[in-house]
Amino acid sequence: MLAFSGYLVTFVYSKVKGYWLYKQEGTFNSLGYPEETIIDYQLHSMKKKLENFSDPDDCPIRNVLDRFGDKWSILVILVLGQKNCNRERDVVMRFNEIKQTIGNISQKMLTVTLRTLESDGLVTRTHYPEIPPRVEYELTDLGWSLLPHIDGLTQWALRNQDAIVKTRKKFSAKMELA
Repeated sequence: MLAFSGYLVTFVYSKVKGYWLYKQEGTFNSLGYPEETIIDYQLHSMKKKLENFSDPDDCPIRNVLDRFGDKWSILVILVLGQKNCNRERDVVMRFNEIKQTIGNISQKMLTVTLRTLESDGLVTRTHYPEIPPRVEYELTDLGWSLLPHIDGLTQWALRNQDAIVKTRKKFSAKMELA
């Protein structure tokens, strides 16, 4: 940063443009290139960043978080992880055990959720050709690596549940008056 005759001047290397810019009083200037405002630069920069997220098929964040945006995936992962109090990774659960633990999930929805988690590599399904058939589920290493993050989210939700409920009630009351 340099100061010239009362102006604050900052030199910035633009990765987007590939050359040095200097910022002075709301503008970016470069030698031999036209002046552009800071707002133009910020818009251009934001557009570049958003290009990474605009296509749902190519966006890594959307791709992963879409799986956890549903109602049941996080809960199923928690159930499979919390079953094991000693944190040994060889604990398995049967379909009906998972269903009973969660409670209000339909058989179809649990099936869809488990298949989705299996396709993402978070859950392993083992089918035993017995009569009656036996199917067991367990977290994979990838699923176990996700569990501490979900536990953190769960702890945050527990700590802030009262504040969120209070804010929701306040918002509902405000909306009723409007």
